[in-house]
Amino acid sequence: MSIATEIEQRLTQALALQHLVIENESHMHSGPATDSHFKLAVVADDFAGKRPVARHQLVYGVLSELMNNPIHALALHLYTAEEWQAQNGEIPLSPNCMGGSKGDH
Repeated sequence: MSIATEIEQRLTQALALQHLVIENESHMHSGPATDSHFKLAVVADDFAGKRPVARHQLVYGVLSELMNNPIHALALHLYTAEEWQAQNGEIPLSPNCMGGSKGDH
């Protein structure tokens, strides 16, 4: 099973998802970063009334067994349905990786 599929299954079981986007950004990073860097946009009613830190803690708790190995980096964009609509369904762009050999010039 791919890491993205495992992320999707775990979030689907734990949250009342309205929308989920999983982007594998491993290609943007140096080294053998295959299937280890992901960006998620998650829309769920579970986030209503929660501050950003509590939302992140909720998602990290669901994915805790995957963190550090196989997931090395995880960018989270967590919204209620109203917030997602206000974003026009757009996910912020990720910055370019400057770690490892990519930062050497």
